[in-house]
Formats: sequence, structure tokens, C-alpha cells
Amino acid sequence: MEYRRIRVEPSRGVLRVTLGAPALDARTVAEIRGALDAAEADQDCRAVVLAGRPGVFCTGMDLRGGLDDDTAPEEFGALLRRLTLVPRAVVAEVDGQVSGGGVGLVAAADLVHATPRSSFGLPEALWGLLPCAVLPYLARRIGPGRATTMALTTRPLTAAEACTRGLVDEVGDTPEPWLAQLLVRLGRIDPRTLDAAKRYAAELWPVTEETDRLAAREFDRLLTGPVARERLTDFVTTGRLPWERAGTAATAGKGERT
Repeated sequence: MEYRRIRVEPSRGVLRVTLGAPALDARTVAEIRGALDAAEADQDCRAVVLAGRPGVFCTGMDLRGGLDDDTAPEEFGALLRRLTLVPRAVVAEVDGQVSGGGVGLVAAADLVHATPRSSFGLPEALWGLLPCAVLPYLARRIGPGRATTMALTTRPLTAAEACTRGLVDEVGDTPEPWLAQLLVRLGRIDPRTLDAAKRYAAELWPVTEETDRLAAREFDRLLTGPVARERLTDFVTTGRLPWERAGTAATAGKGERT
């Protein structure tokens, strides 16, 4: 497979996947799924490391064009489910901003390392939307109450707060020492056992294809509703973000996407 949106680097039992841009589009989603297929086909691979650029991990689907594809929400949900089922340890390596769908990538990963400057937020409600595809995986990781609170308040969590809530496993300036120790331990586990563990967890806390379809339907309903139409149109025509509107009390990071 030819990769244009992501960089894929295999090295000593690890397949490193680096996002080429903060925002996702349909091609990026397809390429990440292709990289997961490659990792599964490689018998020597023990882990997939998903990383972003310095200062930003992922800001989700680009509102300027990433939502034009009607299948995008369901395809993104399928990617999140694939992350939970691929028989390799999926490690999210976070350095900087994570928002919208990026939180979904983190929540669907098996293990997460974050630098102290990282933050995790769900700004969708400010656009008249909801993180429909993200919430099932976020709820499975940190609990339904905390997941709903993140979606309703739109307030980003610091790396320390995310670690306390269970979204992040380790906070440190550099991930290399932690990752090296992790790989030693993973090397002691038969890949078939890892596969069984992930599939059993998926059966205990299922997120199914029907969940993906439900999320896609609800997201489409909100996307075509009056609030989202007004705010997205205003953004496209003026470049003004919802939290920059007159009288908007909520605050969020400039340049966030969903």
C-alpha cells in the first residue's frame, strides 16, 4: 500500500505510524487501517505506535472539507473498532493537542503516553455537534459519566488530569524509556494470547458495527440540523470559530477541529 497521508516505519517488532497532518480525512483513515493490516500480517510485529507531529497529535476531521464524505463518520468508527481488535498492542504517543476524533484514537488505543504539555478536549458541542463515534470508546476507557462530562463541558483535560481519569497511562517528557520497557514485557507474551485478550475485552465491553451506524446516523442528523449548519457556514464564510462568536461564554483552544 502506498502511504501519502501518514509515515509508516517498521523497526524491531514495532510499526510506527506518524500522522502527516493534524486533521483527518478519508484517505488518512484508510491508510491507518492499511497500516494496521500490515502490522497484523507481520508475525514479528508486537506493537503499533501511533504518533502525531510535535505539539499536536490529532484534531479530528477537518471541518473545512473532511466532512463532505457521507461515509466519513462510519469509516472513522470502523477505524476505532479496528484499533481495539487488531492483535497487536496499539500505543498512542501524544505530544500536544488532542481534540475531537483525536480523543477517539487515544481512547481506542491499548496504552497511551503523553507529554506534560498535552491536552485532551471534545469541542464538538460548540459546533452544534457531538463526538458520536468517540463516546463509545471514551466511555469504555474512562466511564460513561466522565465521558459525557467531557462532551458537555468541552473543557480540555491536562495530561495530568487525563492520567488521573484513566485516559492516559503514563506522563513523561519522552516516551522512549517507557516504550522500551513496555516492548520487553510484550515480547514475553505470545501474540495469540494478546489477540485473545483484545477479543475478550471487546466481548466484555462491545462496540459493534451497529454502534458505528448509530453514531453515523446521529452525527449526520446533527450535522444537517440548524445549529451546526449556522455555525459551520459562519466558520466557512468568516473564519470565525464558534467560541469567538459574540456572547459565547464557552472557551476553547483556537484552531480546534472535531
